[in-house]
Amino acid sequence: MTTQRIILVGLVLLVAGCSSEPSQEPGPQTSSPNGTLAKKAYRIGMSQCNLGEPWRVQMNADIRTAAAKHDDLEVIFKDAQNDTLKQRAHVEEFVSAGVDALIISPKEAQPLTDPVARAYRAGIPVIVLDRAVLGDDFTCFIGADNKRIGKAAGQWVVNKLGRKGKVVELKGLMTSTPGQDRHMGFREGIAGSEIQVVFEADMKWLEPEARKEMESALSRFAAIDLVYAHNDPGAHGAYLAAKAAGREKETLFVGIDALPQEGIAYVAQGLLSATLQYPTGGAEAIDVVRQILAGQQVRKQIVLGSRLFTAENVQDGGEPIE
Repeated sequence: MTTQRIILVGLVLLVAGCSSEPSQEPGPQTSSPNGTLAKKAYRIGMSQCNLGEPWRVQMNADIRTAAAKHDDLEVIFKDAQNDTLKQRAHVEEFVSAGVDALIISPKEAQPLTDPVARAYRAGIPVIVLDRAVLGDDFTCFIGADNKRIGKAAGQWVVNKLGRKGKVVELKGLMTSTPGQDRHMGFREGIAGSEIQVVFEADMKWLEPEARKEMESALSRFAAIDLVYAHNDPGAHGAYLAAKAAGREKETLFVGIDALPQEGIAYVAQGLLSATLQYPTGGAEAIDVVRQILAGQQVRKQIVLGSRLFTAENVQDGGEPIE
């Protein structure tokens, strides 16, 4: 081989070596604890109906915290901003992206049933949190028993008011299953007593809406013994309206959720008389996702427990409801 050919072959090999790239596995990557890149093996889509409620912010935080314990999970969060059509689109986007599992907390049952069913039929495991969809085309539903919680609230109200009194009910979004169940459960809890619901309104889970509706109730009724709100922001909004009218001391306020920084704190401060726990299910959702991805069978429905917090037991962590 001539000297000229040797030089030419050497240049070709040098160029080939410079242009080659180390092989990389496809898929999202992140830094592992030791500083090297580690593949995120599974992508989980999380569709939240809105982040305007502190309880839903906590749900996302619980999911994020639980997922962060596992290097092989990546959760992609989407906020529907209380828009059903936007949430439907988010579900479709997750399906098109081929996520390995989908977690959804629906804004409304009926409009989200079809996109959830299509995701499930496409072979994507679907975990429904908090608010159910219609039918059974999903992998697992996780949530507390809202009807049971509402009934426990009603029974507590009956005992607290001595079986009679005038009550305002500020309902959550009544096109959602929790709103419907918390309403039906409460009415069952007060059945047979002389408790009268003199005013009821859908405040859509939002504190400003609850405050506005409570202002209407205060303008119409000279005496209101108690406000039962379907969540703690609603109860707090009602309290603020009553306080602005100088009537907060004549009325008791009861809510649902019992976040430590919200409902439980309100009870400890004496703003609410009671709150009932509604767990987010965020950590449980990640546990179920991991079981599914490991090829394990999971239950179709997981019912979470609840606790009642009052001034008498709040320092002791409340008491379980029956």
